[in-house]
Amino acid sequence: MELKKNPAVDIYRFRNVFLNLGLMVSISLVFAVFQYKSFDSIGAVDLGEVKQKTNEIMEIPPTTQPPPPPPKIQLPEIIEVANEELVIEDLELNIDIEMNQDTKIVQLNFEDDLDADQPEEEADKIFMIVEQAAEPVGGVKAFYAYVASQLADNYPATAARMNIDGVVYIQFVVEKDGDITQVEAVKGIGGGCDELAVMVVENSPDWVPAKQRGRAVRSRKVIPIRFILKRK
Repeated sequence: MELKKNPAVDIYRFRNVFLNLGLMVSISLVFAVFQYKSFDSIGAVDLGEVKQKTNEIMEIPPTTQPPPPPPKIQLPEIIEVANEELVIEDLELNIDIEMNQDTKIVQLNFEDDLDADQPEEEADKIFMIVEQAAEPVGGVKAFYAYVASQLADNYPATAARMNIDGVVYIQFVVEKDGDITQVEAVKGIGGGCDELAVMVVENSPDWVPAKQRGRAVRSRKVIPIRFILKRK
């Protein structure tokens, strides 16, 4: 036999209604709690007057300063002095002189000597630089013509055999009388050319001596002598 429930005594028939009602009440209570405002019983606090200092910024207009005045230049005082005026200070004159018939007046001769302040040259001094250089009698062209004739006839056999040619530099001294002394080869090429060049210069004609301030002086000279070998 099947058992049947009476809907009037079913306890679950209002279950959804009570559930929704409970949720509504709960949400209302939570909302009321959050919206509740409480105030403390402390009275109002007097914070006093707040004093705040403010600095006012004043706008200063730009100003232009004038340039400083130029410095004063004190010009030296110019005193005009005559060209022909001769000023002599502390000049002592002794005019108390006895004159008799035996007194002689010595005459002083003033000569215009341009070299009075310059020391005289030493007698044996050899000059390298002079006002007027020494030169061969007849000129440089005649001297080298003499040298060429001597070398053409006496070319060293050793130098010809070894094919040696070039320039030999000969140094010598021209004396005050034009004589040639102290002849030596300062730069040679060998093969007998140096000795031949020295001999040719020693046997050369006299030179015109050098002059310093119008006087003949000893001077040193260096000349080149070229040896040219004619090759066949």
